[in-house]
Amino acid sequence: MLWYSQLNIFCSLVSHMANESRPCPCDIGDRFDYESRGQEVQAEHIKAYVCKPPASTDKAVIVIHDIFGWQLPNTRYMADMLAAHGYIAICPDFFVGQEAWKLSNDWATFNDWLKTRNAGKIDKEVDVILKYLREQCGAKKIGVIGFCWGGAAVQHLMLKNPHLKTGVSLYGVIRFFEDRSSLLHPTFFIFAEKDEHIPLEQVTLLEQKLKQNCKVDYEVKIYPGQTHGFVHRKREDINPQDKPYIEEGRKDMINWLNKYL
Repeated sequence: MLWYSQLNIFCSLVSHMANESRPCPCDIGDRFDYESRGQEVQAEHIKAYVCKPPASTDKAVIVIHDIFGWQLPNTRYMADMLAAHGYIAICPDFFVGQEAWKLSNDWATFNDWLKTRNAGKIDKEVDVILKYLREQCGAKKIGVIGFCWGGAAVQHLMLKNPHLKTGVSLYGVIRFFEDRSSLLHPTFFIFAEKDEHIPLEQVTLLEQKLKQNCKVDYEVKIYPGQTHGFVHRKREDINPQDKPYIEEGRKDMINWLNKYL
C-alpha cells in the first residue's frame, strides 16, 4: 500500500506571494511519501534510479525528472509504474550532482539557476544511459518520458537522438524549443487545459508546426480542467475531481509506449 504526505500548502502560498514574478510554472504539488521499489546505481559519472519488471525484457524507458530532481518520490513512483507495466525504467540525475530546485529558493534566482541546467544539453548524459541500458540491462528498444523540464528535454531528444524509439513529453515547456518541430520519432505531447505557464495558444501553434513539418506519428492531447504537473504531482485521493484525468494521462502514456516499443 502506498502512503502519502501532503505538502504544506501554506508554505507554497507564501512562496508564491513573495515571488509574484515567477519564470517557471513549477509548484511541487502533492509530494508523495513513497517507498520506491528500485535501486540507485552509478552509470559512469551519473547517478540513476533503476526499477526492473518481474520478467526479463529488452524494452526500457528513460524517465527525465522535472526541476525538483531525480530523487523526487513522485518521479520514482512513475518509474515504478513503468516497471509494473513491463519496462526497465531508469531515472538518471540529469543535473549531474548539481542541486535540484527547492521550494525555499527565491524564484527571482530561477533563470540563473537554469543556465547550468539546460534541457537541450543532456546529450552526453543520454549517451551514457543508453550505453548502460544496453550493456547492463540488455535493452534493445528504448523510449523516453519527461515531466516539465524533462518534457522539454524529451522534445529535444525526439528532434535529435537517432537511438531512441519514441517519447512522451508531459507538459514540456514549449518555449524552450518552439521553433523546432521536425521530429525523428513518434512523440506524444500531454498538456493541461489550465496550465498557467503553457498557454493553449502555444499548444495550438505547436500543433500547426507539427502538422506542417513532422513526418512521423505524433499526438497532442489537452486534458480538460487540469493544471501543470497533473499526471505526476496530483494525488487521486485528495483530488477526486481530477482522478479520471490523472488516470487517463497515465494510461495514455503507457499505451503510447506499448504501441511504439
